[in-house]
Amino acid sequence: MTRKHLLACAFLISTFSLFAQTYITHVTVADVEKQRLLPDQTVVITDGLISSIKKSSTVKIPQNATVIDGRGKFLFPGLVDAHIHFSQNGGLYTRPDAIDLRKYMDYNNEIALARSDMETKLRRYLQNGITTVVDVGSSFNLLDARNGFKDNATTAQIFMTGPLLTTYEPAALANLGNDGVFTLTKTIEEGIKGVQQQLPHQPDFIKIWYIAGADGLSVEESARKNLPIVNAIIEEAHKHNLKVAVHATERITAQLAVENGADFLVHSVDDEVITDDFVALLKKNNVALCPTLVVPSGYMDTFGQKLELGTHDLQKADPYQLGTLLDLKHLPETSLIENYKKYANDPKNVEKLQKSDSISRVNLKKLSDAGVLIVTGTDAGNIGTLHTSSYLPELKAMQESGMSNWKIMQASTVNGAKLFGKENEFGTVTTGKKANLLLLDANPIVDIENVTQIHTVFNQGEAFKPNDLLQDSPTDLAQRQLNAYNLGDIEAFLEPYAEDVEVYAFPDQLLYKGKETMRGQYAQMFKNTPDLHCELKERIVQGNVVIDKERVQFGTETVEAVAMYHVENGKIKKVYFIQ
Repeated sequence: MTRKHLLACAFLISTFSLFAQTYITHVTVADVEKQRLLPDQTVVITDGLISSIKKSSTVKIPQNATVIDGRGKFLFPGLVDAHIHFSQNGGLYTRPDAIDLRKYMDYNNEIALARSDMETKLRRYLQNGITTVVDVGSSFNLLDARNGFKDNATTAQIFMTGPLLTTYEPAALANLGNDGVFTLTKTIEEGIKGVQQQLPHQPDFIKIWYIAGADGLSVEESARKNLPIVNAIIEEAHKHNLKVAVHATERITAQLAVENGADFLVHSVDDEVITDDFVALLKKNNVALCPTLVVPSGYMDTFGQKLELGTHDLQKADPYQLGTLLDLKHLPETSLIENYKKYANDPKNVEKLQKSDSISRVNLKKLSDAGVLIVTGTDAGNIGTLHTSSYLPELKAMQESGMSNWKIMQASTVNGAKLFGKENEFGTVTTGKKANLLLLDANPIVDIENVTQIHTVFNQGEAFKPNDLLQDSPTDLAQRQLNAYNLGDIEAFLEPYAEDVEVYAFPDQLLYKGKETMRGQYAQMFKNTPDLHCELKERIVQGNVVIDKERVQFGTETVEAVAMYHVENGKIKKVYFIQ
C-alpha cells in the first residue's frame, strides 16, 4: 500500500471517529405504525441519524460513546404540530379582526413581536417535545425568516406556507405589505398570481382560506360562486408540485375543496355530521385532516372571561401572552368588553359551540375509524390557543372523540411526516431516519398526559434536557407567578419560588420564610377571595431584581402595591412588599 493510500485510510478512520455517537440503552421503543412497544432496546444515534436498533444484550458500547440509560423510559418519535401560526402570538391582541383593542396595543407591536420571537417559539416547541411544526398561513417576512433555522438543532424543524389565498380579507388585517397574512384573490387570474407570488419564497405548500358567506350569499351559494378561484389555485399549485391545504369548516366547502384536488383539510367539519360518501371521498383522494378541536373554545373562554388554564399552561406557555388573556378584567373599554362577555356566555351561543364541538368530535372518530390520515394540530397563535401548551388539550380532545392513545400518537408523529411525503425521513423510531426523538419517563399509551413527562429531547441527533433549551429570566418568573395568582392556581403560583423564600415588608421586616408557609398564606386566599385580580401597571427590571407596580382587586376592595422580586439560582428567593 502506498503512502498516499495509507494517508487516505488514516483520514477516513479519523473522520469516522469524529461522528458523534449516542447510545440509548435498555429503553422501550414505541413502534407507532404497528402499535407495539419493544422492550430493552439499545438505539444508536450517529451523525444525526438512527444508525441501529437492537436488543440491548447484543450491543457492545464503545468507550468514547455518549450513553443515556433508558431503563424505565419510553422512546417515541418527536411530536408534530401540523397547524400553527408564527404570525399570531396567542394572546389577546393578536387578532384585531376578532376583537379590536388596537387603542391599547398597537398591532405593529404584535407584528414586530411575531418577527422577533420566532426562535423563542421554536425553542419552546422543542422544549415540549414538538420537533416539527407546520405553519399553515404566514407572511412573506416570516416565510423568509424560516431559512435561518434550517440547520439549528435547538429549534424545531419547520414546514411553512406564505399568505393565505382568500376571496375575503378582514379589514383589520389588510394593507400590511410583506407582514400581511392574506392575499386577496377575487378572480381566477388573481388566484393563479397569488400562487406564483409565493414561488420565489419557496413555500412547502399553498393554503386557501375558503370562507363562504362573507359576501352576503348563503354558505353554499358563496362556496360555489368562489369555487372556480379555488380550483384555479389548486391547479396552479399542483403544477409546481406543491400540495394545497384548505381551511373549510362547513361540509360543503370541504367537499368542494376535496373534489377539486385539495390535499389537506386543516379544520374539522363542524356544521353537520359527515356521510359515508364524504368519508369515501377523502379516502379515495388520500386527503389528510387536521381537526384543531380546541381553538374555538380558546376564543369563547377568553371573551367570556372563563378561562380554566391549568398548571401545564402556566408553566409551559409564553407567560406574557398567557397574561394578556386576563387583561379583559381590567381594560377600561367596559362596553365593548361586556358585549363580548355577554355574547360568549349567552346560553344560546354556549349551546351552539357545544354542538359544533360535538359534531367535530363525531366526525373525527368516523374519519379515524375509516382510515383517513389524521394529523394533530392546534391552530396555535390564535387568541386563547397558546403556542406549545395547547398541544396537550388538543390530544385530550382527540381522546374524548374516541380515538385510542395509539392512534393519537400516530397522528402526532408519523402522520405529520406523511403530510409532505417525508415518512422515510422522520416520524418513527427507525434505522436510517432523523434522530428527532422524545425520551419519556412514562408511557403515553397508558395516559396521554405522559407526553409531558420529558426526560430528553433529541433533535438532529443532539440531546437536550428541556430546561436547557429555554431558561427562565427573572421577568419570566415574576410573570408566571402573577398569572397563577390571577388564576388561583396555588401549585403554579409556588413553582417559581425557592423552597426557602423570604417575604418582607419593605425595607427589612421579615414576614415569613419558606414555600410551605407561603402556601398557607395564599391557598386560603385563592379559595375564599372573590374576583381576585392583580393588574400590572408598570415593571422595572434591574439585573436579577424585578419591581412590579400593581393594582390588586380583592372582591370590592382595590389596593395599590409594589412588589420587588429578588431572583437567585433560577428561583424567586426574596420578595419585598410596599403598600
